[in-house]
Amino acid sequence: MTDKRRLRVALLGAGSVGSQVASLLREHADELAERSGAELELAGIAVRNIDAPRDVELPAELLTTDAETLIVGSDIVIEVMGGLEPARSYVLQAINSGADIVTANKAMLATHGAEIFDAADQVGASVSYEAAVAAAIPIIRPLRDSLAGDHVNRIMGIVNGTTNYILDRMDREGADFADVLADAQRLGYAEADPTADVEAYDAAQKAAILASLAFHTTVPLESVHREGITGITKGMMDAARHAGYVIKLLAVCERLADRADGEAVSVRVYPALVARDHPLASVHGVNNAVFVEAAAAGNLMFYGAGAGGLQTASAVLGDVVSAARRHIAGGVGVGESARAHLPVVQIGEIVTRYQVTLEVDDEPGVLATVAGILSDGRVSIATVEQTVTDEGRARLVIGTHKAVEQDLDATVGRLATSGVVERVVSVLRVEGD
Repeated sequence: MTDKRRLRVALLGAGSVGSQVASLLREHADELAERSGAELELAGIAVRNIDAPRDVELPAELLTTDAETLIVGSDIVIEVMGGLEPARSYVLQAINSGADIVTANKAMLATHGAEIFDAADQVGASVSYEAAVAAAIPIIRPLRDSLAGDHVNRIMGIVNGTTNYILDRMDREGADFADVLADAQRLGYAEADPTADVEAYDAAQKAAILASLAFHTTVPLESVHREGITGITKGMMDAARHAGYVIKLLAVCERLADRADGEAVSVRVYPALVARDHPLASVHGVNNAVFVEAAAAGNLMFYGAGAGGLQTASAVLGDVVSAARRHIAGGVGVGESARAHLPVVQIGEIVTRYQVTLEVDDEPGVLATVAGILSDGRVSIATVEQTVTDEGRARLVIGTHKAVEQDLDATVGRLATSGVVERVVSVLRVEGD
């Protein structure tokens, strides 16, 4: 039997993901060698603090605080340290030294992806990042490779497990946001500071990555419209359930092909109403799912664990095997096909349906006035349901036909100051139908 080539692998980071990657690289060394065609030598693990407690016991001789020296001479560099810096600098150093990159760093890719991919193209290196969007769920490679010959029109994704857990329990148990968030923190599903999750920063980063891949264009993170879930109440959940919907935090990436000024894309993240018979409505707990609508392939859904150290490590190792195979076969890495240069439209230009809930005086003529304001604002009513509150006011839940966001927003503003509306309770977009 011919001896296999030995490839040096540098690991940057030994947190919940990195420690699992290190453990699996060592535990399954023989299997990984058979699958990749190369012996994968874990040359070292760069950490900030050698003595920090870790999920997995790691050999002390592998740990180092000198990431730059570790990178030099490595064939594959795995970056799972997270954050923007020094991760970006280390990755660029690794690319310039001739290494292939495997990363799970969504923040870095969403913010500096264009720079990193350009640097890799210059030297023929590859950058693999299957673990950056949905942990164990394979979505990057299908979008980049399997659907590269198709025309992806739309992506809707539940890409944050923390928010899905919170909204799912609020829907199924009638629980309050604050109570479920506290449970999520206690169970380890949410950080002590949950801002990145509940304010949708995490999901926005993933949306930027998905849209860039699906539409072969560069989507800057600052172009992604973002709204979190902190304003979702038990009453909004009850109204959604009564109307046949569930509220999910969605990343929506949409190709807009029928515009007079040419094709564009819309990328947004917000809590939205999803019909209960839509596949995304059945995604429970901390699971993630990405629903893809393509011209030829039709509708596809990718579902599974969207977080977790071991699950994310699985995706990382898949990329490592692919990178090793490329080293053995030779040739340049596969570059990103972000060449379309499509503009990203503002949220005001999107077209969708809405559910508007208003609290009004329970008096004759109020509904007619509300209907007139909506009509004047080019917002067409599809359904109306009226109930009487304990305070003797009427609550109107109005479902609209498709409308332009800026028209809807302006019309809701006029309703709020019309004199017949006591309070705009909520405005939610309807997606997936």
